[in-house]
Amino acid sequence: MTASLPHETRKQNALDQARAGNFAEAVSLVQSVLKEAPRDVGALLLLGDIQHAAGMSQEASRAYGALLQIIGSSGSPMPQGFESAVNRAQARLNEYANAYETFVEKTVPKQARSKRFDESVDILLGKRQIYVQQPTKYYFPGLPQIQFYDTQDFDWVPALEARTADIRRELLSVLADRSAFRPYLERDDSQTNVNTHDLVENDDWGAFYLWKDGQRIEENCARCPVTASAFEDVPFDHLPGKAPMVLFSLLKPGAHIPPHSGLINTRLICHLPILVPGPAWLRVGSETRHWQEGKLVMFDDSIEHEATNEADQTRVVLLFDIWRPELSLQERDEVAKLFGAISSYSG
Repeated sequence: MTASLPHETRKQNALDQARAGNFAEAVSLVQSVLKEAPRDVGALLLLGDIQHAAGMSQEASRAYGALLQIIGSSGSPMPQGFESAVNRAQARLNEYANAYETFVEKTVPKQARSKRFDESVDILLGKRQIYVQQPTKYYFPGLPQIQFYDTQDFDWVPALEARTADIRRELLSVLADRSAFRPYLERDDSQTNVNTHDLVENDDWGAFYLWKDGQRIEENCARCPVTASAFEDVPFDHLPGKAPMVLFSLLKPGAHIPPHSGLINTRLICHLPILVPGPAWLRVGSETRHWQEGKLVMFDDSIEHEATNEADQTRVVLLFDIWRPELSLQERDEVAKLFGAISSYSG
């Protein structure tokens, strides 16, 4: 009998039942409407309101969530007079989320959590997005999804960091020569996707190479002998025609490198900050770090990342790439052999 009633009549009956405290009957009436019209935003809102009044917060959360999803994805204007109702739904979703977070906090207090477990809780609560490796050219399977690596796990890092002051003196000498740096992204007609980038041929993001595409730039190394000799113990990822690269990477005041992913996931990118005159940050996946002079940063650039120099002076890091530590010696040889063959094949 109920199913034969018009939708609006059933919704009004559901409202009347809810006001009388008959929440189960009210929910049943609205669900009968949604069974026939699952995208009826008025019915979804009413269902959420009834379930909220009945203390059914988890069920109300699903109804309100579906309502906001439909409105957000429809591309159509919001129904007239519906804005305050949508705001109410969003406010209640926030209320439920806060209550759930409080529950989780009581179960496992934040200060008692391990780092990775804490990140998992943030993902559960919707406070952290999941980012994974998405290299644009070559993907090696089975490698851990780590955004920033702990530099304490690499025994060569302290010696390199200790040379920061000497490296800075050489950098300042290079910076005095305005022609020394060139745009990091240079035009290449064979790379049509790069040609559309706002930073192509833009010296807001500049580079002074000591190694480029696996080749040592002798002239530049001669200008920076201390810097060039600082990598004896660093496990460069030698890939014929591709890697390593070692360069001073410059970002001018206000420059922004937009979100992107690197070419391959068999390497890690390292930044030794040399000049950091003010706020400047690097985001990798869901984590953002501010560069600190002399403190190495190591990350997986196959995960989406971006960078900005918010200071009023130029930021410079010494940038280089290394093998991912999880790769065996055999796997490193295999990857190097593959890229050597690809380089020869493509000329």
